[in-house]
Formats: sequence, C-alpha cells, structure tokens
Amino acid sequence: MKFESKCILYALFVPLLLVIIIWVIHIFQWELHTCWKNLGIYPRSVQGLMGILTSPLIHGSFKHLFSNTVPLFILGWCLFYFYKDLSYLVFPIIWIGTGFITWCIGRESWHIGASGLIYGMSFFLFFSGLFRKYIPLLAISLLVTFLYGSIIFSMLPVSELVDCTISWEGHLSGGITGLFAAIIFRNKGPQKPAGPFDNEIEEEEEENIELNCKSGETEKSGTDLISVAGCETFGN
Repeated sequence: MKFESKCILYALFVPLLLVIIIWVIHIFQWELHTCWKNLGIYPRSVQGLMGILTSPLIHGSFKHLFSNTVPLFILGWCLFYFYKDLSYLVFPIIWIGTGFITWCIGRESWHIGASGLIYGMSFFLFFSGLFRKYIPLLAISLLVTFLYGSIIFSMLPVSELVDCTISWEGHLSGGITGLFAAIIFRNKGPQKPAGPFDNEIEEEEEENIELNCKSGETEKSGTDLISVAGCETFGN
C-alpha cells in the first residue's frame, strides 16, 4: 500500500471511531427508552463538569445525531489528514476547551451534542488555511466556508429565538476554541513551502548585508584617517 493511501486510512480512524461510538450510545438510549442528558454540560455546577468530557457523545434524537454525523466525519478527516502532526493536540484542545467555555457561559440547562466539536474544527481548518497562505490548505478553508458557512448564524443568541433547543453557547465556544488553536499552532504543522525564488532572495539579502557591513567598515576607516590627518595638521 502506498504511503499516501495509508495516510488517508489513518486519518479516517479517529473520526470513524468517534461516529461509531456516538451511534452505539444513542442506539442504547433508544433501546432502553432512556435519556442520558445528565452526561451533558450543566453550566456553573459541579454536577455538570463531567459533561465537558462526555457531552459530545450524547444526542437528544436521531435527527440531532444525523445532523452532526456527516460534518463530524468530514471535518474530522480533514483535521487528521491535512494536520496529522497537530491533530492529536488540536482535537483534545477543541474537545475540552469547547466544553469548558460552554460550562462557563451557557444557560442553566443541559447542553449535549457534538456540534461544538464541529464548530471548533471548522474554525480551526478555516483560519489555519488563512494563516499559512498555502494553496491546498486555503482550498480546505474555502471548502469549509462553502459547506458550513451558514453555521455562523447558530453561534449568535438570536438563534435561540428560532429554536430554543439550539445551544448557541456551545457553538460559540467551539468557534472560539478553534480560532484559539489555529492561532497558537499557526507556526507549526504544515507550512507554505519555500518558492523557487525564495532562496535567491535570501542570498541577495545576505549579500546586501555583507556589502553594507563592508562599506560601513570602509567609511569608519576613512573617518579615522581624516581625524588623524586633522590632528597632524593642527599639531603643526
């Protein structure tokens, strides 16, 4: 198997595993006729702290689960494929950071679902591509904008007026965390490769610096000679 094919398959592992776990958990809930919303986040309460780790795994309905499954898988694959060296740091940061901010700012209700992760990965992928100015990563930024640009509305408090079950706080928390991760890791992971003329420009800059240094030394020597000559003149 070619190296690139292996990278594609490895990038599928975590998103696929997460989707399977989420579906198994929800099917258990459905079969047992129970709701495990108490595993979600309840803001500013000790009881709700556990939800920082478990809330992305819990969904309120199959509709809720369906709406999160495809973007979670696609964005997860993009993260683990295009940022494979950073993904195992970025993903936990988005997971925990999103949950913690939601716990701090959320309404006093149970917040469940993986949409915070989706917003976090969307923002990370979008801004990481912009920061790096690298065409393949910029293409991912544009793809995210095309597919999920409309999600911005669900980060605003007005979305609560349309659907009171939307956790806009969780979405906003994911966006903040994803942007934060993109900023702190902007100089790590994949970067724009050096262009064919970059080395030439660097060599020219080094030559200019050397010439400036040499001209500076010559001017200094000339000044010293003039000073000495002046002293001799005044001495006579």
